Amino acid sequence: MALDSPAPAATGDLRTKGLSKNSVGLLASIVLGVSSIAPVYALTVTLGPTVTEVGLQMPAIFLAGFLPMLLVAYGYRELNRVAPDCGTSFTWATKAFNPYVGWLAGWGALLATIIVLSSLAGVAVSFFYLLLGELTGSEWLGELGGNTVVNVLTCVAFVALATWVAYRGVQTTTRVQYVLVGFQLAVLALFVVLALAKAGSAPASIPFELSWLDPTAIESFSAFTAGLSLSLFIYWGWDTCLTVNEETAGSARTPGRAALLCMAVIVVTYLVVAVAVQMYAGIGDDGTGLGNEDTGANVFAALADPVMGTGLAFLLFLAVVASSASSLQTTFLPPARTMLAMGTYGAIPKRFGDVHPRFLTPSTATLAAGVATAVFYVGMTLISENVLIDTVYALGLMICFYYGLTAYACVWYFRRDLRRSLRDLVFKGIFPLVGALMLTAVFVQTAVDTLDPAYGSGSSVFGIGSVFVIGIGLLLAGAVLMFVWRARHPEFFRGQTLRQDTPSLVFDE
Repeated sequence: MALDSPAPAATGDLRTKGLSKNSVGLLASIVLGVSSIAPVYALTVTLGPTVTEVGLQMPAIFLAGFLPMLLVAYGYRELNRVAPDCGTSFTWATKAFNPYVGWLAGWGALLATIIVLSSLAGVAVSFFYLLLGELTGSEWLGELGGNTVVNVLTCVAFVALATWVAYRGVQTTTRVQYVLVGFQLAVLALFVVLALAKAGSAPASIPFELSWLDPTAIESFSAFTAGLSLSLFIYWGWDTCLTVNEETAGSARTPGRAALLCMAVIVVTYLVVAVAVQMYAGIGDDGTGLGNEDTGANVFAALADPVMGTGLAFLLFLAVVASSASSLQTTFLPPARTMLAMGTYGAIPKRFGDVHPRFLTPSTATLAAGVATAVFYVGMTLISENVLIDTVYALGLMICFYYGLTAYACVWYFRRDLRRSLRDLVFKGIFPLVGALMLTAVFVQTAVDTLDPAYGSGSSVFGIGSVFVIGIGLLLAGAVLMFVWRARHPEFFRGQTLRQDTPSLVFDE
């Protein structure tokens, strides 16, 4: 059965959405994945907090975070081969388990992207004004991003621009990303070279040791899971390669390959940067040490001048702006396509299933993602003094939740295939199951830890840590919304619009 042919009832009624076909190739898919991960942005907001949690084992925790992501990515690849639907987690969990689990998986994916979009916008605003201050020599201009009114208005403007680019189509987004991704990776490479060259003479520099790569040296399981939660965040975004599957040439196979290649590029980048930064700055709590709260809150802002020099420091600021801006654009792709699929199958209002007749993009869903991002950022800015840290920690919960559900869905969906061959057993069973179990352990431990108001920025809501409120509270709110929608429109939950069938959907190339 071809994906673009009418689906008979026995297959569960998968439908095409009217998106632009064959608009994304393998290289473009990899670039979109790297852009969504936003390596420069992710590193500048997590290097410091990760060192706070695990000390010198920061490179080790980056390796540890890569493992479950890699294992889960194999599950995504296998599910995409038989059902390349842009709803990804939502669609696959529905097919494997039931509409309720599928709806919650979709909700978790939407939450993660809205949270990270707000965080991306916040970092883009901060570094935008830091860049202006660096270029003009104006300290006042550089600090303008700290003004709440200016910050919020600029953030809303950035979100509006990113929404407009995403609205105009995946091809427009891809062309912009080639430039932005190439630039940020080039600046990162320059930063690493200069940091390593100056490491021996820097005041707080320390020599490299192989023990930095040993995760067993982390002092406690709580510290390990806290560091792992941050580590998962910096890898998050590779699934963008899968959410554009209906727009990708070779939709059944290319997205999975792109996701794995994207992660290979990212893990090498992270390890090299982590080692270079740690060698140059050390983990002390004075000066440029990563243990210094001022440095850790924004590592590249603190290290730009000492590492790059006055003449080149602006490049690092520009790279963070480019990283945040590029990811802000591509991260609109997953929530818009998840909402598109949910609207198409009647899991949310059908208007979200609208596709623009000219640009062939999820029109209503893209606009809704932009509005939700702006509202969330403004709200969190008013509630929390350190919205960036709290949303990063909460994002770890969201990632574990919906990635874990998707990996479990893979194992259950293919459960009857696991005895057919060693390949099926490993890639459809063992790999995704181990990845899912690891993510579940991190989710549970992090949820318990985040009850403490001291977790994250130290803020609280009625005595409960704000990270817990953001993460668990929003998941529970989703369950309430799900039952409200079911009471009004039960068709999806009765299996009338997207049926559970296990296994197996097979699509022609």
